[in-house]
Amino acid sequence: MIALLLRDLRLAVRAGGGFGLGLAFFLIVTVLVPFGVGPQSELLARIAPGILWLGALLACLLSLDRIFALEWEDGSLDLLATSPLPLEGIAAIKALAHWLTSALPLVAAAPALGLLLSLPQGGYLWLMVSLLAGTPALSVIGAFGAALTVGIKRGGLLLSLLVLPLYVPTLIFGAEVARRGAEGLNPITPLLLLAGITCGTIALLPFASAAVLRINLR
Repeated sequence: MIALLLRDLRLAVRAGGGFGLGLAFFLIVTVLVPFGVGPQSELLARIAPGILWLGALLACLLSLDRIFALEWEDGSLDLLATSPLPLEGIAAIKALAHWLTSALPLVAAAPALGLLLSLPQGGYLWLMVSLLAGTPALSVIGAFGAALTVGIKRGGLLLSLLVLPLYVPTLIFGAEVARRGAEGLNPITPLLLLAGITCGTIALLPFASAAVLRINLR
């Protein structure tokens, strides 16, 4: 399992489709928003939590189609499926590798980008907490979507259409945690709901991803 994780991390860095592309997209979204809505600090401060969460979500989408694509193209996915490793564990490791290379850098960059949107001082901590609690769900859901569309030519658009509706609850509660923190309100209730979504997806979706992969590999 550890060897598979390290292999995926190396491939993500060498292929150039991991954290670099996601960070660049996240930065572009954050920089363009003030041009679209105007330079009013009060307006930017009010919408900053939602914009930062939406930017992180869309940045995570960029590399979802690569989760199983390389293994499908070179045939190693068949070898992994017949190896002693459980397919559920392989799906979970793939999701973890995606989170480490695509989502975790966004979490680290979010406070710096929050400065561009005039995020209130009290919102930085809760923004990072909400992203840490919610982005693992984005990667696990994305791995499930990637398993559904593996082997489909140009399936990136289909993958986005399948995954985006499943992302909505995470987006709602994640942005609500950051918003309440920025406004000095109690964010514990949406944070617990966000953590519950993440724990539920981690517990269930690797099994669903493995089942879908078995069907696609037949």
